[in-house]
Amino acid sequence: MPLTAQQKKHYRAIGHKLNPVVTIAGKGLSDGVIEETRRALEDHELIKVKFQVGDREAKKALIPQLCERCNAELVQTIGNIALILKPADKPNVQLSNLTRTL
Repeated sequence: MPLTAQQKKHYRAIGHKLNPVVTIAGKGLSDGVIEETRRALEDHELIKVKFQVGDREAKKALIPQLCERCNAELVQTIGNIALILKPADKPNVQLSNLTRTL
């Protein structure tokens, strides 16, 4: 389900203080990168992903692929950073960026 403008604003405010936890570089979306992204989303629900692919068009193609393969929702992109969200079924209050105070 697509996010509303109000939801995106809320998630952007939370994401502003976050650092990227996954970096996607020259090898693109390898199975290891997808698995690490899924694990990070399961733990934190809202994460930043850094793209170091060098080409703007490649980055634009990789972001929707990443979201699709991880069943996540794109909240925002700024430069080489994407903020993505996947609410957990049973969030860990100590790890979740949505429930803990930063």
